Amino acid sequence: MKIISYNVNGIRAALKKGFAQWLKSSNPDIVCIQEIKAQKDQIDTNIFEDLGYNHFWFAAQKKGYSGVGILSKKKPNNIIYGTGIPSMDYEGRTLRLDFDELSVVSLYLPSGTNTERLDFKFKFMKEFQEYINKLKKDFPRIVISGDYNICHKPIDIHDPVRNKTISGFLPEERLWLDNFLNNGFIDSYRFLNKEPHNYSWWSYRANSRSNNKGWRIDYNLVSKELSSNIINSFIMPEAYHSDHCPVGLILKF
Repeated sequence: MKIISYNVNGIRAALKKGFAQWLKSSNPDIVCIQEIKAQKDQIDTNIFEDLGYNHFWFAAQKKGYSGVGILSKKKPNNIIYGTGIPSMDYEGRTLRLDFDELSVVSLYLPSGTNTERLDFKFKFMKEFQEYINKLKKDFPRIVISGDYNICHKPIDIHDPVRNKTISGFLPEERLWLDNFLNNGFIDSYRFLNKEPHNYSWWSYRANSRSNNKGWRIDYNLVSKELSSNIINSFIMPEAYHSDHCPVGLILKF
């Protein structure tokens, strides 16, 4: 099962940049999409149906903002829109599909662009951890694919010294990710790849992408119950539909 997570920074914009052609050639079984920035009726979903995908969307109440989706070749047993936590669900940040083999979550964790949003981010992180702790009791085999807006280790960011006071690499954020992983998850990319200079997001400013001054903030986190099923994990920096690039995982059942 090939799973890809991709913050597309606007699904309509990504489609204009060749997202559908990339999807056809990369041929994943499941794609978790973040920051769709559209309501379902604004998306040409026929494109995905023609490629053999079932599609599910959970938009933010605010138009043109946030939102997540999942494309799946296999029909899920169950579709869960949101977490039941109003502050999270208002911004369309989680969507879950349950299959026989596992559950897959598309997650778009908030960024902390200012004091108010940083407070919201920490609240979200706390409540999301509690939600997952409960969920794992009934669904122990989970993959949470998404934009976490956190670099975990110095190896995951191009300049750890200068960015240590910037949201996304704050000690408190990194500690949360430490604890989240310690509660039963694996960073599937680092599980198999130890090399530096591998990132999933680059600022549009100062030629950051061409100079590879990036951040690895997109993850496929896999519950430890699935550790023996992981056979590959990868980043796809050659995909240019967004300021992020896709990150992938292959599980064998």
